[in-house]
Amino acid sequence: METIISEWIGLCVRWLHVIAGIAWVGTSFYFVHLDSSIRRTENLPDEVGGETWQVHSGGFYHMVKYLVAPARLPEELTWFRWEAYATWLSGFALLALVYYLGAELYLIDNHVLKLDPWQAIAISMAGLLLGWIGYDLLCKSPLAANDAMLTVVGFLLLAALAYGWTFVFSARGAYMQMGAMIGTIMVANVWRVVIPNQKIVVADLIAGRRPDPRLGEEAKLRSMHNNYLTLPILFVMISNHYPLAYASRWGWLIFTLILLVGASIRHFFNVRHTGGAAPWWSWGVAAAGIALVMWLSSYPPEPPAAGAQAATAAPVKASPEAVREIVLTRCSMCHSAEPVWAGIHVAPKGVRLDTPELIRLNAHRISVNVVLTHAMPPGNITGIEPGERATLAAWIAAGAPMGARPQ
Repeated sequence: METIISEWIGLCVRWLHVIAGIAWVGTSFYFVHLDSSIRRTENLPDEVGGETWQVHSGGFYHMVKYLVAPARLPEELTWFRWEAYATWLSGFALLALVYYLGAELYLIDNHVLKLDPWQAIAISMAGLLLGWIGYDLLCKSPLAANDAMLTVVGFLLLAALAYGWTFVFSARGAYMQMGAMIGTIMVANVWRVVIPNQKIVVADLIAGRRPDPRLGEEAKLRSMHNNYLTLPILFVMISNHYPLAYASRWGWLIFTLILLVGASIRHFFNVRHTGGAAPWWSWGVAAAGIALVMWLSSYPPEPPAAGAQAATAAPVKASPEAVREIVLTRCSMCHSAEPVWAGIHVAPKGVRLDTPELIRLNAHRISVNVVLTHAMPPGNITGIEPGERATLAAWIAAGAPMGARPQ
């Protein structure tokens, strides 16, 4: 019963994370579109910056944007914040359930850095906090006066961090750490800048003071940063199911390129909403970025050591018996009908490798997760050797034979 409860808790938290994320992304996309579609027309009051008409579900909507705020505050005012908070809270819960409680499997790689679980968790949480502090200071620095320079410096810092985390965590752990850190920055923008600034404006209106336009400008800057980071973060949310995205030698660079690809796609739509000339070049950037990502993922996770290279220089024998022995000793303690690894109650993703026929049927998964990348075993926790990976590679190249099928 404990297994059933833990599995359903994980699924429900993941479901909540997706639901909250959809709500947050939807409001971000909509309000950026709304702000971009505002046009200044005749006969508008001086305090109004523009208007737009929209139609949806059989209804017509007249949207008006004030330059700073209306002279009189309406009785009812809708705030948009809980979508962001719920996304982060559910995302952090998932981070804790998967990567913190399973730190030895998914966060730590002793071949990268020997860490105890508590140390890895502490470093990860500190990274989330320090990432926000560094970003916030950057936005408050003189660079904030130049949007282009701020963007370039911020992008380069994210690339450096993506590279730096590969020296601390496993490939998968480093990738998800970057996603969690950017997600934390995004929700902190809402919590620490956007909403507080809006509250100051409301308080000024109630007190009869004219709100400071700078507050709105600062909030808009942070909201636009969030908007451009949305698509890359959505990619990270699903990428843990695709080892080629994070477990190749250039995982950190792939992450950096995904930032560029996602921002380019988002830029196309943001400009289109303004009614200006469509920046079709952004699709070229995105296509080139994806092509480069696919090429980079073809490289093995790391160049073989001299000893391992020499050991695999001769033709590798890949008999079905040798393959079965490797899989049973390195993989089947988790991928079996009754896993024996502590904390693993059912075979991950339903993949079982405890019979020759199941090993043969899962040859493609073995190729992607063990040969093309080193995603499995997680953090190489079972100590699979380079020669054993070479044996599996030779077996797959030969068509993944496992002898006669059972009658």
